[in-house]
Amino acid sequence: MNSRYKVKIIGKDPKRFVKEIITKKISIYQVENLDSDPIIIVDEEGLAKLKEIKTSYKIKVIREYGLIRIKHLIKKYSYFLMALLVGSLLLLLLSNMIFTVEVQHSKSEIRNLIKQDLKLYGISKYKFRVSYNKKEEIKKKILAKETDKIEWLEIERIGTKYLVKVEERIKNEVKTDNKAQNIIAKKNAMILRISATSGEVVKKKFDYVQKGDVLISGFITKDEKIVSKTKAIGSVFGEVWYQVQVDLPKAYKVVNKTGKSKKRLELTIFDKNIFLFDFNKYKTYQVEKKELLRNNILPVSLNYATIYETNEISKNYDISNVSNEAIKLASNKLKQKLGPKDKIISKKVLKKTERDSRIIVDVFFKVEEDITEEESIENIKIEDIEGEKSGTSN
Repeated sequence: MNSRYKVKIIGKDPKRFVKEIITKKISIYQVENLDSDPIIIVDEEGLAKLKEIKTSYKIKVIREYGLIRIKHLIKKYSYFLMALLVGSLLLLLLSNMIFTVEVQHSKSEIRNLIKQDLKLYGISKYKFRVSYNKKEEIKKKILAKETDKIEWLEIERIGTKYLVKVEERIKNEVKTDNKAQNIIAKKNAMILRISATSGEVVKKKFDYVQKGDVLISGFITKDEKIVSKTKAIGSVFGEVWYQVQVDLPKAYKVVNKTGKSKKRLELTIFDKNIFLFDFNKYKTYQVEKKELLRNNILPVSLNYATIYETNEISKNYDISNVSNEAIKLASNKLKQKLGPKDKIISKKVLKKTERDSRIIVDVFFKVEEDITEEESIENIKIEDIEGEKSGTSN
């Protein structure tokens, strides 16, 4: 890229001087304002020749173009560019470093075991993150090493954190538990499906049962007489009804993440947060940050921040449009009470009531739910039951 210069000529009758320049065959690429203080553009050779001309005219360079301008800009902003480069390198360095390794398990011995193995294979705090293939290789090595203790392992990188989920291998100890029992209903329901691997099924599909009713009996009968006891084993699912109430404001704002995010260094001074090198700021955002450095004397800290772009959606509800949101909220509320095998089979809004700035909605649910409960009959004697039957018949 050839360097060029924009030059201003100041003096009496500058047009005459421009003609002299042309006569000396100095290349001129552009001429402006010829009648008063002309401005011309010349190359580096032309500028050198201008300076050699003996003249009373003042020749002033007002702008450079090309490589020379780039050099001057670099020199002028050298400190800023150096700070930007160092900051970018530091940000790149920190974004590829791991500051937290969290192992999720209820037992401390399992957590410590996995952390030791991770460190052995190259994953620990204040080390650089490993590639996806390396991470999968480490996972396989740990599973092979701890095959007697670990059933399943997953390593997930979240920003500057490794989250490790682990399941312990449970050794199946053969336990013989033949204590006699009934399977009873733990709540009122209509039976939808019933299965038994031992015992006598005494209810059938679509029967309505009350809490405590026997569903699968541990008493074995023959010719209408109880001949033995066993451990009734099986499962029963019934239709259970629920009514859930939710309370919604008529107007509120929902804040959602857009999916865009960026990582920046954040300087905190007193209560003021400053994101370094954040030239294109989000209008609204949420921040997750990890403290890197803190001054023990001054209220100053340096943080590694992940900034998530957000948008705000204003929602307004009235009696006519609240049903879908109410059903969604009520479903989530109910699911927290249900077991992993239970499922909602139908739902509908029963009643909607306005109260000041809020709307109260009652939602009705039908749920297919496990109603199985065990009841011990170990201490009940067959002779006593048969004796009661005989007394009743007499």
